[in-house]
Amino acid sequence: MNWYTALRGRGSFNEICLLLVACAIGWGCTGPQVECLGINWGTLSSHPLPSPIVVNMLQANNISKVKLFDADPNVLRAFAGSDIEVTVAIPNDMLEVIATSTDAANRWVRDNVTQYLVKGGVNIRYVAVGNEPFLTAYSGAFQNVTVPALENIQNSLLNANLANQVKATVPLNADVLTSGDSMLPSAGMFRDDIQPQMKELLSLLDKNQAPFTINIYPYLSLQQNPNFPKDFAFFDGSTHAVVDGSHVYNNVLDAIYDLLVAALNRTGFPNMPIFVGEIGWPTDGDLNANVASAQKFNQELLKHVLSNIGTPLRPGGPLEVYLFALMDEDQKSVAPGNFEPHWGIFTFDGQPKYPLDLTGQGRNVSLTKASDVRYLPLRWCVLNPDGDMSKLAENVAYACTHADCTPLTYGSSCNSMGVPGNASYAFNRYYQLTNQAGNSCYFEGLGMVTSVDPSTGSCRFLIELALSSAPFRPPASLTIPFAGVIALLFLWI
Repeated sequence: MNWYTALRGRGSFNEICLLLVACAIGWGCTGPQVECLGINWGTLSSHPLPSPIVVNMLQANNISKVKLFDADPNVLRAFAGSDIEVTVAIPNDMLEVIATSTDAANRWVRDNVTQYLVKGGVNIRYVAVGNEPFLTAYSGAFQNVTVPALENIQNSLLNANLANQVKATVPLNADVLTSGDSMLPSAGMFRDDIQPQMKELLSLLDKNQAPFTINIYPYLSLQQNPNFPKDFAFFDGSTHAVVDGSHVYNNVLDAIYDLLVAALNRTGFPNMPIFVGEIGWPTDGDLNANVASAQKFNQELLKHVLSNIGTPLRPGGPLEVYLFALMDEDQKSVAPGNFEPHWGIFTFDGQPKYPLDLTGQGRNVSLTKASDVRYLPLRWCVLNPDGDMSKLAENVAYACTHADCTPLTYGSSCNSMGVPGNASYAFNRYYQLTNQAGNSCYFEGLGMVTSVDPSTGSCRFLIELALSSAPFRPPASLTIPFAGVIALLFLWI
């Protein structure tokens, strides 16, 4: 069994990212176990749930820590007065300007951190500088600007008298790690090509008492390798255990976590805190991505990390983790896989997908759904059986070029409906994306509007959220990119 296949990265159609951001801060998780749990809130949605509703939902579920992927002021303002701990992020495309300009770093900290840290403001605790900038798929594009950007942000926090309140870190993909030929966690070390940068980065983190951040996703081990032992991804891999001297590993998370611990030990930072900031399981878009598996993984994950077991190389105490993710995001790239839009423990509109005990006790308890959610009218777009079917393929391709048709993927929630059902699903996704615009269900006479919900079995024909913004307007020309081609293939199976 090769657990090491989990160390693959995202960046192309053939390389998939390990999305467990692990960073721990020494003074971060000192209260009850539930205080060690946070969640990632991504906002790549065509119709995002209003930020105040999301913050209320977080509070209703006693989630006290949130990691963002940018510093959107509309989102940040919603946290004012909530006391929820927030991580804001700097995208990779901003690293160079921040690395080369202290003024740019000072402006970023002023605009995205300082102005919110007032009485009754936002409880910003961390800044994520970049996102997996040393990923091998980036071919060194950010290798020489990441550490200078981190240093400038840290200095800006220090100059603003915030260094003790806000810590800066760099989320790194697990492909920064290697174990040579031994394939054992205790042999962990950092990649040869980034050794100089890693030593500088670790010195900066240590100087500022900031956490190390790493990304790992057990789901991707299973998704990439059909022979990967499923029990090893689900915290019960006793029949496929990795024996490393006196230590026994029965799950991917502990193995990769300790690979990092060993690498830190070898580099001279044995006590650097590790903060698990992003881990989860998708519910759709792939044969292994389903509600039952996601519930099992996340419940066992929480039971494991919120216990006082720790890992073989760092025993004792709960691990601080941020689940990935809060809600589904229909605008995420499907280049890594059609599962990408479906990581949420809530649907796009704040409805729980499955029971989940966030305290890690494994109880069959329900999450609290979002309240005061406003929807478009109860209208769906479906296939008109009297239309010209010779034009069906082209029109389904057009719908899936713009809208999320990933549930039509083989083994997914909407894959077994046949040609009429698949076409109706594609048409409705486009219709809802356009805010039910008057002509968006035409499809050359193949679409028709109905007030009868066409949902069936596990396949939900959604009604989109009502937004005050202008409706989506598609381009004039028709193109059939990757997502559309995939939808067409499944349509005719």
